[in-house]
Amino acid sequence: MEIGVISDVHANAVALEAVLAAMPPVDAVVCVGDVVGYGPHPVECVERVRDAAAHVVQGNHDRAVATPEAYRHNEMAYEGLRHARERLDDEQRAWLAGLPEETTCCDGRVRLVHSHPAERDRYVYPREFEALAPLLGDERALVLGHTHVQHDERVEGTLVVNPGSVGQPRDGDPRAAYAVLDPNTPSVEQRRVAYDVERVRADVAAAGLPQRTAARLARGE
Repeated sequence: MEIGVISDVHANAVALEAVLAAMPPVDAVVCVGDVVGYGPHPVECVERVRDAAAHVVQGNHDRAVATPEAYRHNEMAYEGLRHARERLDDEQRAWLAGLPEETTCCDGRVRLVHSHPAERDRYVYPREFEALAPLLGDERALVLGHTHVQHDERVEGTLVVNPGSVGQPRDGDPRAAYAVLDPNTPSVEQRRVAYDVERVRADVAAAGLPQRTAARLARGE
């Protein structure tokens, strides 16, 4: 059994389609949050993730579509959330608001969260994976996102996986990131795929989103 793992799509439909096209045959796709935010394609990404993913957990941007003002201190985040709220319809916003913050799949073998499993919205960088040990239970794999940094590590018998970001990588590699996880072994293959970054940068400009949002895509930051 294999599952495709995606995270932090951030309203980048071009990157999302590239990932789904490159993904090998899997039994299911799961998404660990932030379908929207920052990017120019919130409607397309909500609909595509709803269609493709068997399980989706709520990211901080998914939750904040209802209250973009909470991110006024961050121009890129605020403008992306405002853009999403304006373009999504009531039903799409309700779907985002109703997503669980945590779930399991594969008969409980895989636990899915967006950020830190005990502290909402806290980043868990690779150097901090080992500190998650006291929070791990019977799951064979814990999957999380939020940092946009691809990494996996075995922590006291549990495989902890961050598949990186589909739509806004921040590890210096601009290619869209995802992973293929075998929950039985457990084992994971981290993958990257190139996409048309310039097309998305043009869409960012056309949507009136901050130029910095476009610039960071080419640098993977």
